[in-house]
Amino acid sequence: MGGCAGSRRRLSDSEGEETAPEPRPPLPDPGPGAHWKNAMGFWLLGLCNNFSYVVMLSAAHDILRHQRAPRNQSHVDPDPVPTPYSNSSRFDCNSLSTAAVLLADILPTLVIKLLAPLGLHLLPYSPRVLISGACAAGSFILVAFSQSVGTSLCGVVFASISSGLGEVTFLSLTAFYPRAVISWWSSGTGGAGLLGALSYLGLTQAGLSPQHTLLSMLGIPALLLGSYFFLLTSPEPQDPGGEEEAERAARQPLMSSEAPEKSKPDASSSLSLQERWTVFKGLLWYILPLVLVYFAEYFINQGLFELLFFRNTSLSHAQQYRWYQMLYQAGVFVSRSSLRCCRIRFTWALALLQTSDEHREFSMAAACISDTLGISLSGLVALPLHNFLCNLS
Repeated sequence: MGGCAGSRRRLSDSEGEETAPEPRPPLPDPGPGAHWKNAMGFWLLGLCNNFSYVVMLSAAHDILRHQRAPRNQSHVDPDPVPTPYSNSSRFDCNSLSTAAVLLADILPTLVIKLLAPLGLHLLPYSPRVLISGACAAGSFILVAFSQSVGTSLCGVVFASISSGLGEVTFLSLTAFYPRAVISWWSSGTGGAGLLGALSYLGLTQAGLSPQHTLLSMLGIPALLLGSYFFLLTSPEPQDPGGEEEAERAARQPLMSSEAPEKSKPDASSSLSLQERWTVFKGLLWYILPLVLVYFAEYFINQGLFELLFFRNTSLSHAQQYRWYQMLYQAGVFVSRSSLRCCRIRFTWALALLQTSDEHREFSMAAACISDTLGISLSGLVALPLHNFLCNLS
């Protein structure tokens, strides 16, 4: 653990010395054991990092209704009495849209992703992971024991901080591993959606209260820390000085096919704002389509699903909402795992992963803002739409 954590600190904080530029040699084959450890490590990191985020969205309907059994906290009222927004409304509405939970779950992440390319590299990887794990555990505890919707939303904010900080950290970390780990990370994030929504649905459907369901998930942050500190191999190459060469190569100019003639000392912290802006502009054509996709996706998922209620069934409104979330996340898992099954060439969605000679660490941190921005916009639009639809007679 010490060697791995120490190497990651050097990746973030190395002072660097000006040396003559040399071509980046191919990394030695780490062997099948290290390959599978890193693959499983990044899959688990993707799973654990997004787990609390997904669970909060699956619990959004329960959070807003503050659903509890008054005398027996270990079981859920199987058919809670609805609190309608308007007696004349054609919909069974909460007074507040589930988009409020979405915004609490995404806006802190958006802030982190906006600020991360400017200075997050100054904080070593290991403290970032520790903060992410602590925030995830705090979110489960705070929401589980809260006595008001406002306190629960504060707990959701902790989940957002955990997910946002973790995503920027682990995507940046992939720059120092074989590119195959990106697809394993992607599959893990999809698995978080499926397992998070399925576990919350299954445990509450079995009769466990939302409170005890959330407390049962406290092992996930511990698994995240264990995966990072004990499962991942050291990212540094076997040859002396290879770490510095890998770091320089990870920050070569975007879209350039030629090796840089001069390498800068301490590239992680010496990229100027102008250089960062130049790299970011090169990513815009990949970011904007993803913003649109995620906007439409979450506008339906968190803005409209809560209004889709079939009254003449054995499932309550809250139970139907949990099923919608689980089915949606199942589709997300299939799509995000497809990268391991087939390779789609010359597609803009994968262009970032296939581009060579780029400032990879900075680019991965900057480009992951696209989903967060689209989700945030969808939440802002869904709030007034909820009020409008719920006032229809």
